[in-house]
Amino acid sequence: MIALIGPTASGKSDLAIEFAGKYGYEILSLDSLSIYKEIDIASAKPSQEELKKIKHYGVNEIYPNEKFDVMKFIEIYEKIKDKKIIIVGGTSFYLKAMLTGISQMPKVSVEIKKEALKYNWEFLNKIDKEYASKIKPQDSYRVTKAIEIYLSTNTIPSIYFKQNPPKPIIENCQIYEIAVDRSLLREKIKLRTQKLLEIGLVDEVAYLESKYRDRKLPALKAIGIKEVLDYFNGIYDKETLKEKIITNTARLAKRQQTFNKTQFKDKISLPLEELRQELLKKLPNVN
Repeated sequence: MIALIGPTASGKSDLAIEFAGKYGYEILSLDSLSIYKEIDIASAKPSQEELKKIKHYGVNEIYPNEKFDVMKFIEIYEKIKDKKIIIVGGTSFYLKAMLTGISQMPKVSVEIKKEALKYNWEFLNKIDKEYASKIKPQDSYRVTKAIEIYLSTNTIPSIYFKQNPPKPIIENCQIYEIAVDRSLLREKIKLRTQKLLEIGLVDEVAYLESKYRDRKLPALKAIGIKEVLDYFNGIYDKETLKEKIITNTARLAKRQQTFNKTQFKDKISLPLEELRQELLKKLPNVN
């Protein structure tokens, strides 16, 4: 199993597509935005032509008003794990979670799911201060999941997870990282942002807002989308909009580089062209 990681705009998708086509691989995208249908430009997902040429999983799986977590990617992976796959870790958090493992969750009835929605972080903090301290009060999704565990098992989450330790989902995976200088990366981000605006980013966000009418959706809080929504509110002019997207994307890239450096110790990290040469030696020999 091969995983390719790197900050946004580093070129990992293009590299994965190149080698998938050359050596008969398919691609599993672990990306928090490409997973959505209808978000094509803001996510900088592969073109329709590329998606037809190379089979992609984890792309166009759900609509922007649907919720998902790492379990969605695990579900997809379990169906394709025996194929020749290149994992592209757009959101490296999901790759890390699948490598370290996920605790087996209890079965939760429809009735309990409805009951759990009646409670909030304060209730979780009352029954389990240890676990509540790991969750932000506004993270309603994780709070609800924790309360579902408590209501389903009569066991507080901190104890439940100790009794059900995580098991790795992905094993024997070689990780390759595109190492890129931050000044060079910022130039790439500038070029990509300009391209996204030219091919219709503003129109795409206008369509999403008119269809879903809910700016609180996680999908509509993504970089590139939230700035356009502020532009609609008159907060930015067009030039400021572009600069704001560039700045926020560069900050995201910095966080991604830090995460990859601290969370993936056993990896091969090389500049793009050197990494391409390394993969040219590696991939032909993988069965």
